[in-house]
Amino acid sequence: MRKICLILLLFPALLWAQTEPAVIPLWEKGAPGFENRSNEPELAKDYWVRNVHNPSLTVFLPPKDKATGAAVVVCPGGGHRLLVYTAEGIDPAKFLNNLGVAVFVLKYRLGRDTLSPYKIDVHAKQDGFRAMRLVRSRAAEFGIDTNRIGLMGFSAGGEVVDMVAFDKGKGDPNAADPVDRQSSKPAYIVQIYPGPLYVPDVVPSDAPPAFLLAANDDPCCSVPVMQLLQRYRDAKVPVEAHLFTQGAHGFNMGQRSKLKSINTWPQRLADWLSDNNILQPVRPKVMH
Repeated sequence: MRKICLILLLFPALLWAQTEPAVIPLWEKGAPGFENRSNEPELAKDYWVRNVHNPSLTVFLPPKDKATGAAVVVCPGGGHRLLVYTAEGIDPAKFLNNLGVAVFVLKYRLGRDTLSPYKIDVHAKQDGFRAMRLVRSRAAEFGIDTNRIGLMGFSAGGEVVDMVAFDKGKGDPNAADPVDRQSSKPAYIVQIYPGPLYVPDVVPSDAPPAFLLAANDDPCCSVPVMQLLQRYRDAKVPVEAHLFTQGAHGFNMGQRSKLKSINTWPQRLADWLSDNNILQPVRPKVMH
């Protein structure tokens, strides 16, 4: 009887362990040039993660009965000093999983972490490119439509998005690593109070459709939204922007805000994903 009771008590813990999300290193042997640091442990406390030397993707898949084939790589913010991993990684993953979207939360290398050997425009950028290519290379495994893989960023994570999204994104067909032969181009981008670095002077005509959102009283990151909006309009590329009166910076997924507009902002994203056929494949028109 004692054994049965013990098993029943342990069952929830065993079930939780089985559903722990998978973590995929961006490179099997560690980041190029820093392979010898790949086994250094990350530092994690409360809401944040630091000391990222082995960049990775944490996989959050929707229930099979909800899965739409859409996917997104999420880049948390944190000023390139740390990653706001819970509120800007796990929380958006849970919300998007409920919409049927597969989510891959990126732990990228931090150029402003203590004694960091990394540069934002080199190593965080490299991690962003690799993340998109890695997800695309494993699309069949995760039931993902390669034409509906997006890229989402919060604050500093939005700067990673800018570095990746507006590049040509072509893979190298002659690369020894098959992952590097894949395109890194996202099908769409979601920018939530994105940082000011790396906003392009000109948005290319082949840029991915964009969803942009910030608060007008954000001291750093309302301007990048306005810049991107105008440059998207100039390029005649589809864009939707939301600029709320209040909210300041770092409101994450809005759950803790007392402001109704901030508290419910994720629904604006859900509407946009639905209206733009990201939650379902576009079927070709049948000619009669």
